[in-house]
Amino acid sequence: MRFSVIVSFLVIASLENASGQNAYVKLGQQALMEGDFKAAVTQLERACLIDSTNANALWMLGYSYYHSENYKKSITAYNKELSINPIDASAYYYRARAKSYLGKDNALSPAEREQFLLGAIFDLTKAIAIDPNDTNNKFFQTRGIAYREYGVFKLTAPGRYFDKNRGINSLKASVADLEKVLAENPGRTDIETLIDLSKQKLGDALARR
Repeated sequence: MRFSVIVSFLVIASLENASGQNAYVKLGQQALMEGDFKAAVTQLERACLIDSTNANALWMLGYSYYHSENYKKSITAYNKELSINPIDASAYYYRARAKSYLGKDNALSPAEREQFLLGAIFDLTKAIAIDPNDTNNKFFQTRGIAYREYGVFKLTAPGRYFDKNRGINSLKASVADLEKVLAENPGRTDIETLIDLSKQKLGDALARR
């Protein structure tokens, strides 16, 4: 077979693959927009099998897994997306939310829960560093909640995972993040409620010292 024929064959195969992937991406995006996340997962998985370097398809796949409550696969998809686009604040945000859900899973070991809870805080800190002016301070709000969840974990965890000082410090960080959100968005009663909850947890912890 002549070299020119081989090249032509490879070009045609590449175009067919690209066309097939684009079709799956479009179908996945349409399903996602319609809120049919399981259908979106099916199409986007096919797209990513054809090209595992499509950051847009990987982002949508991670988002669809997240809304299908498949948090581990969501994290995996966002891991791949962030290896391609490491300054995507929204990917850090949704990966953090997936980690937060897993961190609250009592079926996991304390070591696994701590890893996910700390991972959520780390991801949200990265998102803030990339985009400190995010709309409505959702990164700070979510990190404030993540700090509270980690603080409660450290105050109630068994054995060597219990750490009152780290728990208290995490609750203080929770209050600070949430108060920042409230200062920039006065009148948000939902944030006031979140602050009250973190302060209550902090007060209980300090009273037990």
